[in-house]
Amino acid sequence: MTTPASGTTYPRLAARRGAGAGTWWSKAVLRAVEEAAFSAQDLRKGRALARAGAVGSITVAEGGAVAAVTDGQDAWTVEVTVPVLDESDAAAFTELVAAESGRIGALMTGQLPHSLVEAVEEAGVELLPYGGELGSACTCDAWLDPCPHALAVLTQLAWLIQADPFVLTHLRGISRERVLRDLHRITTPHVAVGDDGGPGGADATEPAGGPDQLDDLVVAEDAAVRAARLLQLEHPFDSW
Repeated sequence: MTTPASGTTYPRLAARRGAGAGTWWSKAVLRAVEEAAFSAQDLRKGRALARAGAVGSITVAEGGAVAAVTDGQDAWTVEVTVPVLDESDAAAFTELVAAESGRIGALMTGQLPHSLVEAVEEAGVELLPYGGELGSACTCDAWLDPCPHALAVLTQLAWLIQADPFVLTHLRGISRERVLRDLHRITTPHVAVGDDGGPGGADATEPAGGPDQLDDLVVAEDAAVRAARLLQLEHPFDSW
């Protein structure tokens, strides 16, 4: 079992009584978890462990996540995997985010627009996982994977994705930082401007993407900073 060389670690989620209302995209991920389970009994135990707060901090990296799960007196290490998008699919995703005003702002505020996912799917890119894509390994002695411990981790990953869709893109190989970097490159191409105002000058450049695209990105980046500060101050996961 491997541990991500680098990734984002999310603090342990507090115990919660029920599944909660959820969002359409977190429900889609939970359906994939249901599809991956080998039995209803395993699924029930996995959900119970997740709701009991038995999953420790989760480290999310490109292609997977790692967490420890406490079950009675024992603790097991779980690694779950999700296929990453290839370079062309990752580029298509970022271009589709940039294609419509407001999409990056929605992502930054914890929303995953249905129109974006539909556009991504029409482009042949699978963002939301299905059951057969979810792999796992656990240090317990279960015969089959995903075991209840892996199902608990996958369930809590769906909760994290509910609050922040960038958890999903990170699993797919596109971290928040990469999305912002690629969006910045897309929206700020520079064209040389000559003395007569036309292209061709060597000493001056101006953005070709237009001020509206730049403004959207600036607003989105500002929203990201503000959201991160609020998360640190309020610890929203404690109320789940």
